This record gives sequence, structure tokens and C-alpha cells, in this order.
Amino acid sequence: MRSLVGLISVIVVASLYLYSLSLYLPAVPRTRPHSTADTQHVETGEETEQPADSSEEPSRLKFPSDLEELRELAELLQFYKTEHTGYVLLLFCSAYLYKQSFAIPGSSFLNILAGAIFGPYEGLLLACVLTTVGSTMCYLLSQAFGKLYIVNLFPDKVSMLQGKVEENQDCLFFFLLFLRFFPMTPNWFLNMSAPIVNIPITFFFCSVFIGLLPYNFICVQTGVMLSEVSSLDDLFSWERLLQLLAIACMALLPGALIRRFSQKRLKLDVQSQNGLIADKKVQ
Repeated sequence: MRSLVGLISVIVVASLYLYSLSLYLPAVPRTRPHSTADTQHVETGEETEQPADSSEEPSRLKFPSDLEELRELAELLQFYKTEHTGYVLLLFCSAYLYKQSFAIPGSSFLNILAGAIFGPYEGLLLACVLTTVGSTMCYLLSQAFGKLYIVNLFPDKVSMLQGKVEENQDCLFFFLLFLRFFPMTPNWFLNMSAPIVNIPITFFFCSVFIGLLPYNFICVQTGVMLSEVSSLDDLFSWERLLQLLAIACMALLPGALIRRFSQKRLKLDVQSQNGLIADKKVQ
């Protein structure tokens, strides 16, 4: 009971902090972002930037649930980033760590948002660091508050993971990489169950950073294209085609590594693939 109260207290404090951060937006920048309707004025040569109306209510921020909301949020934060870079960075990092720490689905949208707001290089670095730090915070929260509840909720999966960890003790790091590379692995479950099955936090930290690099790369590059592509001509430029080629190569990399390590080092069987790795991958 004490552990449940402690976990609820942490969630409440974190939620209040994130809500207050999103509620008290800084002053609106001097110009408005271009809306979809405004793009028609570009063809006629009319001015597209308009002064901000201070009498309007500030836009409410929320987690995106679809691509349309994601595009609108990316446009708004890019607008704010021109004059409030520190605030946008703090807000993004806080929201990302909130989702990762409490195993809330939807971090893939934030990876895409990182690419749209911060670009391909800073966005990728930010996504990798935040994914790793947030997963480690989830690991620590589970270790402190959630062991008993996770075992009671997922007894079969915890038992199966425990057996596989014991079988692969001599190559535990590569086994963890295998699980992270595999596209159907439920990362939320790995983050919460890792301390229960005695996975060292150093192995956990490094395997998350390296193992989710291809996935983060694909999401960030998608966000870059989402923010830059405005027509079919932009989509079929040489730069865009090279980005698509890089995404394809990174998508093939986990499969190649899985085949290599599973054949040479790891002790895996059909039951593990039908059990632990049967759920949809959720970030």
C-alpha cells in the first residue's frame, strides 16, 4: 500500500508540473505561423506574416493523437522556438520524460516532433537521450514502487523473461539489444520488468540507447520530412530521396543484427517469440 501511495504521489506531482508548464506560455512571438489557408496568398504575392493579436487566447498544448494534431503542434512549437527556444526545449524534454517514465504510449509522435522542431541531428540526439533517460526513470520507478504489482499483473511474461535472462547471462547485453532491435517487442514492459528480473541498470541504459537508435532515427527523419515537405516536388528532390534511402537502410539494420546475434550467441526458442515478443511495439 505504501508503494502505491508513493507512485501516485510521484505521478500527481509530475502531472501538475507538466500542466503548469504548458499552461503558462510565454508571450506570443511577433509574427504568426503560416496556416494552410495562408499558402494560397503566396502564389498571389500577398504578405503572409501577420502581427500577433495579443487579445487572442494562447493556444492550448496537448499530446498529439494523430498526424494532423502532430503537424499543428509542430507548427506552433516551431513558431514559439523562434523567440523562446529555452522554453520549447524544456517543455519538450519534460513531456517526453513524462511519457517515458510512466510508460504512456505515444512517444513515437514525440520522436517525430523532435525531428520537425529541432532538425535531423539535434532531434536524433535529443530523442536518443530522452528515450534512454526516460526508460531508466521508468526502471527506477518500477524498482522502487512497482515490483509486486507488475508480477501480479503479468506473471507469465515476467517468468518467461526471467528464464531467458538466466539462459543468456553470458551474453546478456546482446540479448537486451536483440529485444530492443526486434520491432514487436513491448518496450514499456521491458522498462518496468527489467529490475524485477535483475537486469543491471548499466546494461539496461546502454541497450536502450543503442537498441532504439534505428527506431529513433526513422521517427526523427519522418519528422524532418513532415516539416519540410510542402509539395510533390519537394518529396522527390535528391535530398529527400537520400533521406528515404537512409531510413530504409536503418530499417533493415535491426533485422540483420538480429539474425547474426540470434544464430551465434543467443539462446532463443519459438515459445519466446510467441510469448514475450507477441505484443505490439509501444514506445
